[in-house]
Amino acid sequence: MSVRPPQSFRQSQEDRNGLSVLEYELMSERADSLGRHGLKVEAALAALKAWTGESQSAERERLLNDASDAVWAFFIQREICGMKNNRDAIQRYGIPNEVIARLGAIRK
Repeated sequence: MSVRPPQSFRQSQEDRNGLSVLEYELMSERADSLGRHGLKVEAALAALKAWTGESQSAERERLLNDASDAVWAFFIQREICGMKNNRDAIQRYGIPNEVIARLGAIRK
């Protein structure tokens, strides 16, 4: 007669693959957050490109600051997801150099 161990003592298939339910949920949340940040970058850059007023106005400065904040948060989220190189994102979104120059700047 053979005895089978209880179900609670057996390892699940996910544990053997190294991908537990929690890890799957965390990966899903990271990907969702990355997508939301990408949409914020697109919206901020579109608002900046749509600006038609003076190049040195306070409104344009605000748009530049908003765009740089959105891109900065997006780059941080990319690093959390394991993507260290941002060159492809800069090309894909067409991020201007004046926005990149303001990344991480602390404003008073």
